Amino acid sequence: MPIGVGLIGLGMAVKPHILSLLELQAQGRITIVGGFAPSADRRSAFSQQWGVPVFDSQEDLLSRSDLDLVLILTPPGTHLATVQAAAAAGKHILVEKPVEISVARGEELAAVTEAAGVRCGVCLQHRFRPAALRLKAVLHQGDLGDILSASASIRWWRDDAYFRQPGRGMKARDGGGVLLTQAIHTLDLLLHFVGPHKDVAGFASTSPLRTIDTEDVTAAAVRFQSGAIGVLDATSVARPGYPERIEIAGTRGSAYLETFQLVIHRHEGPPETVGTAQSGGGGADPMAFDHGPHRGVITEMLDAIEQGREPYNSVRSALHVQRLIEAWLSDAAARA
Repeated sequence: MPIGVGLIGLGMAVKPHILSLLELQAQGRITIVGGFAPSADRRSAFSQQWGVPVFDSQEDLLSRSDLDLVLILTPPGTHLATVQAAAAAGKHILVEKPVEISVARGEELAAVTEAAGVRCGVCLQHRFRPAALRLKAVLHQGDLGDILSASASIRWWRDDAYFRQPGRGMKARDGGGVLLTQAIHTLDLLLHFVGPHKDVAGFASTSPLRTIDTEDVTAAAVRFQSGAIGVLDATSVARPGYPERIEIAGTRGSAYLETFQLVIHRHEGPPETVGTAQSGGGGADPMAFDHGPHRGVITEMLDAIEQGREPYNSVRSALHVQRLIEAWLSDAAARA
């Protein structure tokens, strides 16, 4: 039987999800039950654009017996309450990043889903890019040896139109700035490759370019639990926006990953290149990217439900990056 899927939250983040769901529905893998957003105008616009049913209340959607999985695409600070409602209804959950606005609330969210016996994944789709999957396999095989150095650079741009939405860039709505909202994907991917951090020494500031109360210029030095060290650089003030990049150097070789392209240099043999250079959504249009990795996230979630196991991108695994971000900002505040 196809898995019934619904959506809560029909804002900017919905496009790659609904494109993925429509493809999976055409394949017979799922049935789209419908969507919900508090705004009647947004519900109407979504239904007209995508031809998907909408519900007048969250309760009406969650009460559907044919709903198995709900995608929660609402602002971060609403995730816990929405997950509590979905878990109480016995629905599996895929929540947009970040898990919540703090590690403490994220851990509470994880505990809620575990107590209810439902699966819960986090939409950190960069893990599912083909080049990222290849690098993960190469590292697992030990091709690069022991990792000595691992760094990430996320030099993106967000324009005035982006911050025009009420509350965007403010702690009350988003919980954080460039680290929690934009750079989290690349930072999560770095930890996915290298493992959790041990220590971080950071700096963070807010530029005069926009009226927000969160950071948009940051840098840090980091030491990982593995013993590797590196540097981290993240900003949303680098016009017009540049491809994010991860660099890893080990005892037997090195690699760099730039959005969808991976280049591996082993100590012996020719370089290996996977993928091509593409936009990753680092410019003024944050949705200017291929939705294939989102489809990968959802497909993995469907597999986890059918196989009765934790998803590859579980809540617990997603909290590693939020611990790094909180430690980074805490250290930066102490230095201010």
